[in-house]
Amino acid sequence: MSPQKEQCPRGYQLVPSASQQETTLHLRSTTKSKTPFDFSFEAIRQNLFRVTFTSSDHALPPYPSVTKPEVNLHDVNITSKSSETSKMMEIGGVTATVEWDQTPVVSLAWTGSDQPLHCDLPLRSYVADGTGVAYYSVHDREALHVGLGEKAAPMDLTGRSFQLSATDCFGYDAYKSDPLYKHIPLLIKATPQGCIALFSTTHGRGSWSVGSEIDGLWGHFKIYRQDYGGLEQYMIVGRTLKDVVRSYAQLVGFPLLVPRWAYGYVSGGYKYSALDEPRASQALLEFAERLEREGIPCSGHQMSSGYSISEESKVRTVFSWNYHRFPHPKEWVDKMHEQGIRLITNIKPFTLASHPDFQRLIDSRGFFQDPDTKEPGYMRLWSAGGATGGDGCHVDFTSEEAFKWWFDGCKSLKAVGIDGMWNDNNEYTLPNDDWTLALDDSMVSATAKTSVPNTVGQWGRALHTELMGKSSHDAMLALEPKYRPFILTRSATPGTMRYACSTWSGDNVTSWEDMKGSNALSLNSGMSLLQYEGHDIGGFEGPQPSPELLLRWIQLGCHSIRFTINCFKTSPDNSDTGDVIEVWQYPEITPLVRAAIKRRYEILPYIYSLGLASHQTATPAQRWVGWGYETDPEVWSKKLKAGDEQFWFGDSILVGGVYEPGVDEARMYLPRKAGEVFDYGYVNINAPYNYLAAGQWAVIPAAWCDSIPLVAKIGGAIPVGKSVHTRELDDYRGVEIFPPKGTSHGNVFENTWYEDDGISLHPGISSYTISYSSTMEKVLVDFQRDESSGFVPAWKDLDIILHHGDQRRVVSSSGQEVIVKGPDERGRMVFTIKA
Repeated sequence: MSPQKEQCPRGYQLVPSASQQETTLHLRSTTKSKTPFDFSFEAIRQNLFRVTFTSSDHALPPYPSVTKPEVNLHDVNITSKSSETSKMMEIGGVTATVEWDQTPVVSLAWTGSDQPLHCDLPLRSYVADGTGVAYYSVHDREALHVGLGEKAAPMDLTGRSFQLSATDCFGYDAYKSDPLYKHIPLLIKATPQGCIALFSTTHGRGSWSVGSEIDGLWGHFKIYRQDYGGLEQYMIVGRTLKDVVRSYAQLVGFPLLVPRWAYGYVSGGYKYSALDEPRASQALLEFAERLEREGIPCSGHQMSSGYSISEESKVRTVFSWNYHRFPHPKEWVDKMHEQGIRLITNIKPFTLASHPDFQRLIDSRGFFQDPDTKEPGYMRLWSAGGATGGDGCHVDFTSEEAFKWWFDGCKSLKAVGIDGMWNDNNEYTLPNDDWTLALDDSMVSATAKTSVPNTVGQWGRALHTELMGKSSHDAMLALEPKYRPFILTRSATPGTMRYACSTWSGDNVTSWEDMKGSNALSLNSGMSLLQYEGHDIGGFEGPQPSPELLLRWIQLGCHSIRFTINCFKTSPDNSDTGDVIEVWQYPEITPLVRAAIKRRYEILPYIYSLGLASHQTATPAQRWVGWGYETDPEVWSKKLKAGDEQFWFGDSILVGGVYEPGVDEARMYLPRKAGEVFDYGYVNINAPYNYLAAGQWAVIPAAWCDSIPLVAKIGGAIPVGKSVHTRELDDYRGVEIFPPKGTSHGNVFENTWYEDDGISLHPGISSYTISYSSTMEKVLVDFQRDESSGFVPAWKDLDIILHHGDQRRVVSSSGQEVIVKGPDERGRMVFTIKA
């Protein structure tokens, strides 16, 4: 923790300026101090506001994670009222008030409400603190606080403190460790009355104290601390979490499109790429052949860095190949592609002195520099197997030569057929804030170069995570400009996700507790726009999972947006290659593992549609149980705000879990929407297939040889395809629907899913809408295609699959031909709507 040197400027006065407008405010402090501070407040959209707090030696972030957007208040009703020490602005339905009798105090409320959604802390709001700043605001102890990218469980961040930094936290505790891998200064406060997000644009380190610090003089407060520079903060107001997350996406960018193959099972394991005998290339081909024999579909494989271990130095040499392990890389890649498996290569943004390009990078100022020694910034780095280190340097991506060197290295891997880049170990855990940067890349603003010291602390370590993502992304795009790049990144900033479409929660541990906590990590990640996110199923580090834990984790993971099994299981006898988790390692559960993974492929049209919806609307696939159910008081209970036991997977599936051995049932809450004429409730997807009322806690049977708890929303729909590899012709489509047990009382349920070609950078996205209602005797269905985008899938007819035990007939409400197909292998009645 850095020394506290707080100074709270006071005596603010308006700064006469032609830029002072109805929706802007510029103040300057008059307190005797070394430098006066400037405060500004500006409405950007009707629910988006920008605040700055700066001085001559506390400049704005030199490389902010977002560029200030253009003001857009067209057709918005605006009124304002000012006095000598206050200004009130009504903008659309939001009232923003700034008072500055002592210090600037911003409050935001719905127009007409006397209860603010947000208020700065009077007398101690915007504070200089040494080289950085601190920002104090009033804390609501009853509110739900979420975001910050990826933080330890539970989901609710209230009453805790967090470092805003990133670190290589190998084997972390999902409930205790902080920091983890991401650096996203976005905190969202959610209440039944509305939500407010606070977002800082810096890449520099800091902290958020979410009501965990208490001082009797000041009441309950939150504190955002920033180690360097001035504050640039956006405030986002919304009725619901969905509104705020979408508005945040409009500011920083919507989630990127992900290739369809990446939604399947992606395998991994350090050992596979690190074998000398048998050669890794042969072992991986045998692994692919075994998958086919076992009937387990697999779409991709993460190649850990063993492929790049130098034969001479026996350490990692990024962008090189170990030609003993992989004698003919392109031929081998082609053979893996023939098996339908795409390949993602691990690359790390540092080199050891043994790297053949090490001196070249020194000469081009491609590394950070120690200002005391004028030498490159050397530090201890992970260089080979478990806990094996060596001295080397991190790549400085503000160096034009280094950025281009990385770009060319990624192109060299892509040129042999590699399908994606795996940006790993990119947290930039540098030991010295005073190391200097090159700052000669054209992306770095000339003004910032001259106004801010060129040190790691001022510009922020996380800047390099973002630029690494850009260099990898741009290289992929340069070779295949028509196709969406796949960049998997372990660390991330808000800006990183403009280049990397995928992330995961890093090096977790094998335990029941870690599996449970991972749910909360996913929910906060999704609300921070890390929406194609997942976990290493079974645990990356730690002991091998028991058969029961592995199956439970696979069953849970198959209902997450990203499904990967990857690990490095070290032991006292083997710290070089470690061990792997194999889907057939326990023969007694292999049929159950196969069934779970095949079910994931079956519902892949549903999962992929959630990904397309994320790209279009910023709605995450995995959602807090209260998402869309904010009027249900129970979702605000402490147990459900924890977010670690159940979640929505899209609109139709409510996913529970079993988080203890020997347990064969789970208690789930079934949320209810208030104000509706009738809430039709839920239905158990698995035996006993019973119907369940909304607004209750229900016990769901979940024998481990069957499934985790899964319930469907009555009125929902799950589009399905074949339960096979995505390389197969995608010429079948069905949709599982869940009408009420009896009549729907004339109400029609409507569900839409999306499809495209799965790979294009700018695809045509077509939509398919199923509408249905029910009587005691029949289910009336209407199906509409919108293929005006130009994308036409291979499938033509549509199967309608009723819930288990529903024997009613399906009739088209719009005259489409419907034929009876009969019961499927699960005993569900199936009808076909002819094209």
